Amino acid sequence: MRRILPVLALALALSGCVHDIARGQVKSALVGAGLSEPVSQCMSDHMVDKLSIPQLRKLQALQGPKRSLFDYVRAVQKINDPEVIRVTVAAAGLCMSGWER
Repeated sequence: MRRILPVLALALALSGCVHDIARGQVKSALVGAGLSEPVSQCMSDHMVDKLSIPQLRKLQALQGPKRSLFDYVRAVQKINDPEVIRVTVAAAGLCMSGWER
């Protein structure tokens, strides 16, 4: 039991680091897709918590010219993954409404 606790603590610490790295990459991808810095930060917090790594990679491929949030959501719909669309729309709504920051 005593040997398991340090290993568990290390695993939890590493998972927190991976989570932070993923959040930074998602935020960067959102900014690269044309969204503002504050909206990208807010949305990335929600998206990393609710989407898998493969789903986040699909979103990362959406980098391109500057777009409005509406245009970004329309581009996400082309991914054809209902969960990605639902999470993106929910995050966009929360972040743009001011309910979340």
